[in-house]
Amino acid sequence: MRVDRVPFRLIWAASGAALLVLSACGQKQQQAAPAGPVEVGVLTVRNEPVTIVTELPGRISPLLIAEVRARVDGIVLKRDFVEGSEVKAGQRLFQIDPAPYQAQLESARATLANAQANVGAQRAQADRYKTLVAANAISKQSYDNAVASLGQAEAQVASGRAAVRTASINLGYTNVTSPISGRIGMAQVTPGGYVQASAATLLATVQQIDRVYVDVTQSSTEVLRLRRALQAGQLQSAGNNRAKVELVLEDGSTYAQSGSLEFSDITVDQNTGSVTLRAVFPNPNRDLLPGMFVRARLQQAVNDRAMLVPQQGVTRDQKGNPTALVVGPDNKVALRTLETSGTRGNAWVVTGGLQPGDRVIVQGTQKAKPGATVKPVDAQMPALAASSPYASGPAAAQAGSAASAASAPSASQPQ
Repeated sequence: MRVDRVPFRLIWAASGAALLVLSACGQKQQQAAPAGPVEVGVLTVRNEPVTIVTELPGRISPLLIAEVRARVDGIVLKRDFVEGSEVKAGQRLFQIDPAPYQAQLESARATLANAQANVGAQRAQADRYKTLVAANAISKQSYDNAVASLGQAEAQVASGRAAVRTASINLGYTNVTSPISGRIGMAQVTPGGYVQASAATLLATVQQIDRVYVDVTQSSTEVLRLRRALQAGQLQSAGNNRAKVELVLEDGSTYAQSGSLEFSDITVDQNTGSVTLRAVFPNPNRDLLPGMFVRARLQQAVNDRAMLVPQQGVTRDQKGNPTALVVGPDNKVALRTLETSGTRGNAWVVTGGLQPGDRVIVQGTQKAKPGATVKPVDAQMPALAASSPYASGPAAAQAGSAASAASAPSASQPQ
């Protein structure tokens, strides 16, 4: 018996169409299922004291510097030091030909001896005339002349002693010594060279660099803003007398030794509008050299009400203002505009826009939108500000002003 194949084909086609319809319905039902709240990592902010540090450019200066110059005329006979070596105070550096000055000293001594002999003769004559004038054996005028001659002879002795002293000093100047202990630089004259006292010929320079000065300048405007913030109670004084100072070298590394602030000048430079500050640093290994460019991190104040927010939790709006997403008590996301005062390691120092206890989204910010409901969990974050215990930034921001584009995170900040 022959079976008709056409009905079977129709049955299979109808079955396949039904399966496709059921599958599509299942996908629609799956897509239409409501999604749960997005999980985000939050960090609860709190007030904590943050030391405000201003980073300022500066130059290294030696603690002491002495330019060794000629004080007598003459030919340099020899040099008694190695260039670039350490020298001690009083150590001889150069020998200038002493022969002319030795002769002058001997001549002055002979002149003094002659004057002293003349004093003896004049005193004896004055004593005799004193007896004779009492007996009216000589005139009063003769006695007065003898007394005057004695006075002149004594004056010549005093002059002779001064000449001997001068000649002795000039002879001593032929041994050119170091006035301070320190490192000596390149010799400016060689043996055989002629030096002059009148021209104050430079022979060498000695610098004491076991400790060095760091001279930095700060804008007088920043100084005023900082003082006003201190007076208003927004910041607390860090005790600038002997305040701690850190140093960043030209290669970006941090100098191992910390320094202290010596003084802040009271005069504003009329040309630059800045105030000079000086810090002193130990330099046992002679790593800091005079003239070297550095950046000094100067501790200037303490903000007791600052809050730290990781950099990935802060973004910038279209106007360039720093913002953060905050999870409210109802787990809804709100956008906050912040005020910042620089950075502390890997975190921004927030001075406005947040309250202690606010939960800031620091993980999953790209999934959270303002007004949306989220599921907050504690973020797993590394220790904040591990690289530095200080906040750094311009003094204007340190005074609590709104953050500028310079202190706000960049648009490429990780979200």
